[in-house]
Amino acid sequence: MSMEKPKTKQSDGTRQKRQAAAEERVDDFRGYVGLRSMLNPIWCFHGFRVSVVILTIFGVIMVFSSSSVYMIANDQSPWSQAIKQGAFCVLGLIVGVACVMVPAELIRRASFAFLLVALFLQSLTFTPLGIDAQGNKGWIGLFGFTFQPAEVVKLALCVWLPRELISAQKRVNKVGPVNAYRRLITWLGLALLLVMGGKDLGTAMILFAIAGTALLLGNFPGKWLAIVACGGLALVGGLVISSPNRLNRVMATYQTCSAADMEGVCYQVVHGKYAMASGGLLGVGIGNSGEKWGYLPEAHNDFIFAIIGEETGFVGASLVILLFLVLGWCMLVVAIQAHDRYITLVLANITVWIVGQAFVNIGVVVGLFPVMGVPLPFVSAGGSSLILCLGAAGVTISMMKQQPQIQAEIQRV
Repeated sequence: MSMEKPKTKQSDGTRQKRQAAAEERVDDFRGYVGLRSMLNPIWCFHGFRVSVVILTIFGVIMVFSSSSVYMIANDQSPWSQAIKQGAFCVLGLIVGVACVMVPAELIRRASFAFLLVALFLQSLTFTPLGIDAQGNKGWIGLFGFTFQPAEVVKLALCVWLPRELISAQKRVNKVGPVNAYRRLITWLGLALLLVMGGKDLGTAMILFAIAGTALLLGNFPGKWLAIVACGGLALVGGLVISSPNRLNRVMATYQTCSAADMEGVCYQVVHGKYAMASGGLLGVGIGNSGEKWGYLPEAHNDFIFAIIGEETGFVGASLVILLFLVLGWCMLVVAIQAHDRYITLVLANITVWIVGQAFVNIGVVVGLFPVMGVPLPFVSAGGSSLILCLGAAGVTISMMKQQPQIQAEIQRV
């Protein structure tokens, strides 16, 4: 009769000891020495945020430098594009901070509603609001502003696919794989078809990379994954073959350009290489680019990395690449250490999006890939990409905050 109270006291004491031990492990950073310090989640948390800030600020500077001549040639202020980019930075910062304040669990629950909003916006590109830009109808115009909804689709897939994959795996033994994955395949297929319907090859390939990463890491059935991969390759190949312009750009990348091609399909790539070669080790100096004087098309957009290489040289271009490597490394380190599988998959998806797109853009400039029209995240001119990239950074920070050591660090501060 009298044995219950001592037992309760003992269990309370045991619980307190376990909690104290857990808190001690959270605060124990003695194992992160030497090279292992690169695995320190606190370092990764701060390193990610600092890298995003540096890339964004540097992007505004380079947008001004690369666009000033173009703006003057079009009877506008040389500051106009930089002012726009600064305004997009402020708006993106607001979006990013808002995403940071949203708990990871709420992001998980609202992910499907967010996907529906993204698909609705993308469907507007097929209405009179849709704008055709260089053969790609992936923009909508309203009240004098243009917006690329495919950027919203990228973020929506990053946060929705992990939730749907985890949910499907829980149902697969009860209802079978076909019924368990039917909803995922339906909505993912619709998202890809809506973007590819606008003939935006570059964005479609980034979406395929995000989807492929989620399906591969989310234990999607192997045979089905192979079918999806083959279908994706067929669709991309169809987009390339159906457009003589795209086919010529692909062929120009992997074969020697003729004298006629130098003034045609190879013109942009060749002048991008000229800019990179002109920079040397330290560059010609910020604002002193020669290629931006009407020679290099889209100098402040898709080919801004060429101007970075020309004005800041090998050193500046290498530092930009290093910052993207830091972003990717920090996200993957926290993803691996996360106890929540949803957080792991979301961080992996955003890594593939941001870092993968950055290296595709850089690869285009140096001639490894054909011209695809994908911007350099955080750096290229344009509001859609910058705002959504900063929003993705906010989602990433929200996910990182669930890591126990990062959580303890935030509470201590």
